[in-house]
Amino acid sequence: MRWIVLALLCCAWNAHGVIRIPLRRMLSVRTQLRATHRLEDFMRDHQPDVFNRRYAQCYPPGTPSLRLDKSSERLYNFMDAQYYGVISLGTPEQNFTVVFDTGSADLWVPSSYCVSEACGMHHKFKAFESSTFNHDGRMFGIHYGKGHMLGIMGRDVLKIGPVTVLNQEFGESVYEPGFVFVMAKFDGVLGLGYPSLAEELGNPVFDSIMNQKAVDQPIFSFYLSKSKRSGDPEGELLLGGMDEALYSGPINWNPVTLKSYWQIQMASLQVQGASSFCPHGCQAIIDTGTSLIIGPTHDILALQQLIGATPTSIGEYLIDCARLSSLPQVTIVLNGVEYVLTAESYVRRELMGDREICFSGFQADDLPSSVDPLWILGDVFLSEFYSIYDRGQDRVGFAKARHTRYTEMDGGMDR
Repeated sequence: MRWIVLALLCCAWNAHGVIRIPLRRMLSVRTQLRATHRLEDFMRDHQPDVFNRRYAQCYPPGTPSLRLDKSSERLYNFMDAQYYGVISLGTPEQNFTVVFDTGSADLWVPSSYCVSEACGMHHKFKAFESSTFNHDGRMFGIHYGKGHMLGIMGRDVLKIGPVTVLNQEFGESVYEPGFVFVMAKFDGVLGLGYPSLAEELGNPVFDSIMNQKAVDQPIFSFYLSKSKRSGDPEGELLLGGMDEALYSGPINWNPVTLKSYWQIQMASLQVQGASSFCPHGCQAIIDTGTSLIIGPTHDILALQQLIGATPTSIGEYLIDCARLSSLPQVTIVLNGVEYVLTAESYVRRELMGDREICFSGFQADDLPSSVDPLWILGDVFLSEFYSIYDRGQDRVGFAKARHTRYTEMDGGMDR
């Protein structure tokens, strides 16, 4: 009973303008494909593709962008997205599960008019049932490798936890290509990037929340749990602040270098303190929408060798599970602070039938960048370190995540 009361208090707490959004952890689409022995067929049929390349052009050729003066490239990684939460749209409320994604800035959910198989597997927005819906009429599109998502724009009441956002712009997808969307456990995506990243005219969701002063601070933060114990939180998004119960030690703040993605400077990445990648500095995107750490092909191939990972025919890298204790540490240096990842952090263990298989948490992709080499720090990194996103001072903070929030010793929060 104590655990139930604590959980209810945590979900409802809105003290001092801080909004708690519980997150649930799911099996990634990649893991589901492995389990059904369909990953090899999928990768063969979709290379090169966005799900392998990790970025997308947001409009199919010939479709005018809603933002004519900006680039139409964004990061998406639906194949490995693992954490999602619940929002509602319309009056009366229609509930949807969404990935809270710092690698994009738009909100979209499936439409009741969607004709794709994927939409039949998910909750669909019924505009005709909402008394507060306003039709926009503009089209949006996101290009995904061999197909593209298409949809229409609208405005309606959005609810996230206890907060109500009036007249929020969002997209209704009417066509979702490919098998990946069929397998996805979430309905849509809620982007938390900068407005310059958005393809939809109007304010991204967090900008709307800030504008209506629903939070005391222009900050949000993520806690992504690694625990599989019953009663432990799977993850949490806090809008308006941070929770000291979820991290320990000081916060290391990193200035945003480009106000689009949450992009910062990465000084280096080292293996066992010796081999160093990007010794002259790189750019790193902090992306809650991907579970992997992504880097340039040349660097990642060398890194895979150093950690003893062997390639498969479809680009996956396997590691001998019996060798985890002897594998080297990987250290990421951000603003003078070393963030150490052990093999238990960067190796992903998965059960295939009755056999445990270990996969490398690093993947190669040569992402377009006009400056330094570009890396992506996804959930392999973010599940170890509590992350704070400060729009007021344009910075990202990290502190060691505290993965034992509740203790039997004192019967409450472990602070």
